[in-house]
Order: sequence, then C-alpha cells, then structure tokens
Amino acid sequence: MLSVHTLAKLIDQYCSNSDRHYVYGTAGFRGPAATLDTVLFATGIIACLRSLALNGDVVGVMVTASHNPPVDNGVKVVEPDGSMMPELWEPLATQLANTLAIKGSSNERAQATLSWFEKELKDQLQSANKFYNEGVVPTLVVARDSRESGPKLLSCLVAGAKELFHAKIHDFGLLTTPQLHFLTSETAKGVSNVTELRYYRHFLQAWNHVAQLHGIGDHLPTISSLTIDAANGIGAPKVQELLSQWACRGQVHFINNKWTNPELLNHECGADFVKSNQRFPLGFNDSKGLGCSYDGDADRVVFYYVNESNKFCLLDGDRISALFAHFFSSMLKQAGLQSQLSLGIVQTAYANGNSTEYLQKTLQVPVSCVKTGVKHLHHEAVTKYDIGIYFEANGHGTIIFSPKFYKVVKEQERSIAVETLEAFSQLINQTVGDAISDMLGVLAALSISKWTPQHWGEEFTDLPNRLAKVIVPDRSVFITTDQERRLTKPEGLQAKIDETVKCFQKGRSFVRASGTEDAVRVYAEAANVEEVEQLTKKVKNLVMNSSQN
Repeated sequence: MLSVHTLAKLIDQYCSNSDRHYVYGTAGFRGPAATLDTVLFATGIIACLRSLALNGDVVGVMVTASHNPPVDNGVKVVEPDGSMMPELWEPLATQLANTLAIKGSSNERAQATLSWFEKELKDQLQSANKFYNEGVVPTLVVARDSRESGPKLLSCLVAGAKELFHAKIHDFGLLTTPQLHFLTSETAKGVSNVTELRYYRHFLQAWNHVAQLHGIGDHLPTISSLTIDAANGIGAPKVQELLSQWACRGQVHFINNKWTNPELLNHECGADFVKSNQRFPLGFNDSKGLGCSYDGDADRVVFYYVNESNKFCLLDGDRISALFAHFFSSMLKQAGLQSQLSLGIVQTAYANGNSTEYLQKTLQVPVSCVKTGVKHLHHEAVTKYDIGIYFEANGHGTIIFSPKFYKVVKEQERSIAVETLEAFSQLINQTVGDAISDMLGVLAALSISKWTPQHWGEEFTDLPNRLAKVIVPDRSVFITTDQERRLTKPEGLQAKIDETVKCFQKGRSFVRASGTEDAVRVYAEAANVEEVEQLTKKVKNLVMNSSQN
C-alpha cells in the first residue's frame, strides 16, 4: 500500500514533530498547534483508511480546537452519516500518530510506520486493504475553523491523503464544525453539488415552516432582543450569513464577532467562558433581552439574561434539555402520540441534580445517565428513544429522531402539532451539536410555548455548583466507573470523597480525568454557594494529595 521512500520523503516534509505522545479522544486530537503537524498527517491517512473500509464512502475531517485558546488546534474524523468516528478506530489513530512521531530519522519512522501497517492490514484494516487493492479511491470532505494555524495543518493532512492514496478531496475552506458534519452527511446521501448554501437553505426553510404553523412573523413574541456572542470564532460570519435572510433579523445584535483576529478567539467570551465563570461575555449590555454564546467552532451554545434583581442568570445545557423536554412532551400530547413515541433525556454526571429531579418528577420524562462525551450521549439517544434529547451542561447537544418517529408521524392525520413535530426534526441538526441550529430550535420552542427567558429560568432552581480543574502529572491514573460518577483508582480516593460529601447539605461531587489535557475535573454541588466552594476546595485538595503520593 505504501513505499518506504515515498513515506520517508513525506515525513521529512510534513512531520516535524517527533518524540511525542498523542491520544485521539472524545474531541479527536487536540493540543498546541505547533506540535500537531505529524498528527494531521496521520489523520489524513486514518481518514483515507476509514473511507476505504467503507468502500470509498465520504468521510469528513474538521480541523478545530473548539473552545481551546487560539494557540491550540486539533482535528477529528466524521462518519458518512455525520456522526463521530467509531470508538474502535480511535486506538488506530492514536497508534499511527505515535508511530509516525517516534524518535529517529525520517527513514526509521517510515519503516516503523510500514511495520505497523503490515500488522494492522491483516487485522482491523483488512476491509480497507481489500477495497484499496480493488482500486477504490477514498473520498474526504475537509474544513477548518478560523485559527491562524489551520491552513498549514490542513496542508499536512491533504498531502498525506493525496500523495499516498490519491484521495478525492472536497475542501470547504472555513466552516463551523456542525456545518462540516451536516455537509458530510448530505454528500454521503448522494446529494449533487453540495455547497455551504445548502446548510443555510435547509435550516431557514425549516424555521419558515415552523413560523408559518404558529404565526411567528418578523418578531419573536416572547423576547425583546437577541444578542449573539460568537466567541470571535468562525460561527460569526456563518450565523450572520444565515440570519441575513431570517425574518426576525431586526431583533439581533452581534458581539464578539471579530473572527478575522484569531488572537481574540474565546477571549473573555464564548460558551465555555460564560459557563465556567458564571458571568456575561465581554460586550454584553442588554438588560432586557436574551443573550446566547457560541464556542469557537459553534458546536456549543448557552443562553442567559438579566433577572429582576439585575443579576446574571445562566440557561445552560440542562436548561435547554428541560425546555425541549417540556416542548416535545406538550406536542406529543397535542398530537395524541405520547403512547406511540418514546421521549427521553440523556445526561452526564455534570447535569445539575435539580434539573434531573425536574425532568423526572415534574415533567415525568425518562432520564438516562451516560459517560461524558458526545459519542456516549449520541449513542444512548439513538438507541433508546424515538425523540432523544441530549445536551451536556456546557451547551453541546442535539435531538435525535428515530426512523419510527418519521414512520408514525407520516401516518398521522395532518394537524398543527403533527406538522410541528415533523418541522422540528428538520430544524435540528441531528448529526452533532450545532449552536446555530440549536439556537433556532430554542427560539422556536420559546415562541410556541409562550415562555419568556424569565419563565424558562424559573422552571427549577439549580443547585449551586462548581467545575474546577486540577493539573496532574498523569491523568490516566484516575479511573472511573458508574458513568464516571465514582473512582476506582487511585485506591482509597473515592472513599475520602464520599466522607467529605457527607458533611454538606445536598452535597455531590465526582472526579474524572480530562479528555483533552493532563488535568482532572472536579465537579461539586451543594445547598448553597458557601458550601459548594468549601466542598470543591476539599475535593481538589484530596486530588492533589493523591497525585503527589
């Protein structure tokens, strides 16, 4: 499949990073951009092999580091249906990147890589090898966010894919991550001449259908204005393009939309900043309207408003799930389909305890808890419910509609409720969390439900909570069970956390290794702010002490 000479030449040209260790995790590969050229080269190869294993079907590749600082970058591989690359392939990506990055000459690294190939072609890559030998050519759809390092890193990926596999590559240039997922899916469906315009047309048409059903004209009925914080990322020009044709565009104000200044990306703004700091982004000054913040690649969104006491009120992923749970529960009842179609929410351990109680007890909607990571949430939503809603607390999520949903809805007598359910399945980007699509869905649900931001925010009261980070020498020693809610290692640490939690009213805390950096995340909840600060500090100290021993 590959020659040593060609591979060594490419390594010498595109793989300056060596003697490093990389891991393909939930977010793909991610780290300082200066350390990633070898990783991008490896990802080009993995994407081609994945396409070959699927008999040349289109595979997407997105170059982004999402909410990370501007100096970072990353890359992830997308399936033909727009979902994430199968977990079974993640170790292959990790192994290939680390083999290409061994210490040694270009020739030695090429020899090691070919040895790895010879082994894997007889094992997991057999199908890729079969189709390659039959003359199948891999097909890739690629894009990048607005980071300064993007063009150079993408060139490393494209070089390997073209030189080694003669891959057919459609480069969409600058896109949000959800746009790349959506357009990959559309291309795989056989849609001809897929362009970025298809994304805008699809979601605007869906909005227009919902708006027509419910008499939403050129003004959102329950909010006075909408401020969009685009995190100075690629979401800025993309949402501006879509909303330029939106009937309610007169209510919209943009902040942090300087996407052409990469050094401003996520600086004191964006979904992660707002969620982590529990405060408004830089430039927000609308005391009467609704605000929302995207992250750097526009696959997360959180909302917020100023309450009557002039205080910041966050409407995060838990609140988005609750809004959609209420909305779809109501629509299913109006359509008379509540007994035919199952509705459920998928959460992680990071979901606020009071949100779970509200969903289960007030709305009486089933709730599943899974491990952190979109792939786990997505899988549960796809396999367990006809309408599966998942949003991580950080605002990353979507809604999945099953094949049964479409069959049942199609067979129903036409009514506003039935057509609304159908239209919403088009308004939501089901391939992945999408800040733009999710925002439109939230605005539609608020309008139809006649909820103001204040009504939304007062449906339940969050337990005070904190998410803290502890830098550790080796995150791999922190091993969890019970959907990441309990530690099995380091030994004895969980017992100490349990004893600490008992000292606080409504206390809850868990510890898990970060998926993207050598750090441990500490989450804590308690009955009041003072207690949650104390609990967070105590658990952080337990983690630090355990990592030093």
